[in-house]
Amino acid sequence: MPKTLVHHLNVAGSTLSSTLGGWRGTSVVHAATQPPKPLALYDMEGSPACRRVREALTALGLDVQVWPCPLDGKRFAPKAKSLGGTPGQPVLVDPNGPATLTNAASIVEHLFQTYAKRATPRSYRAGATDGILGAAGALVRQQRGTQARASRQPTKPLTLWSFESSPYSRLVRERLTELELPYTLHNLGKEQFADMGPAAMRVRPGPYRPKAGGKREKMLAQLGRVQVPYLEDPNSGVKMFESEAIIDYLERSYAL
Repeated sequence: MPKTLVHHLNVAGSTLSSTLGGWRGTSVVHAATQPPKPLALYDMEGSPACRRVREALTALGLDVQVWPCPLDGKRFAPKAKSLGGTPGQPVLVDPNGPATLTNAASIVEHLFQTYAKRATPRSYRAGATDGILGAAGALVRQQRGTQARASRQPTKPLTLWSFESSPYSRLVRERLTELELPYTLHNLGKEQFADMGPAAMRVRPGPYRPKAGGKREKMLAQLGRVQVPYLEDPNSGVKMFESEAIIDYLERSYAL
């Protein structure tokens, strides 16, 4: 099967996964100020529990340093375990508290209370059907983003601009997790109605104008466009858009 067709099928599956999750992790609920010291998340992309945390980070527009911990991972999973984590469960280290949390619900509550000064919105609280829908979303993705693969370790963490429910960004995060490539995640959730829709076909016609003072305005000024995923690799100087191209680059540069 041609590689591009496989990629389109993966995008379709990723879109279904976001639909099953109610498209949480799409919009910014409360634009939080970035903390002085960066947050760190020990994370497995294909885990429903970790996904809940990443959804909250997008809702708050918070950036985070991601240390991928896939099953059988050897690079960062031992550190997560030493912090009290268990396989497939998130661990958040917030040096600003300081606080170390190992439960998705506690982490989400901490993020909203600390950085939005409010209770967790109803849609971001764990509900009775979340476990079923989360498992269904992972099943749709055929457990991608859960199993470690052999790879070269980069000297410096990569940087990714993304938002949680983005079907294209998920494919890149899955590959980063499988290859155990650490990265700084810049969450670029949608800040207004005009942001809705893919970058090439937003719902509001005419020139795109991001929300003044928002993270998308900064990206537009810096790069001339607002689109995710966007990857920068300080180890090679590569800077690129387009999920298919990014995945090919990661495979060529780091997979063994």
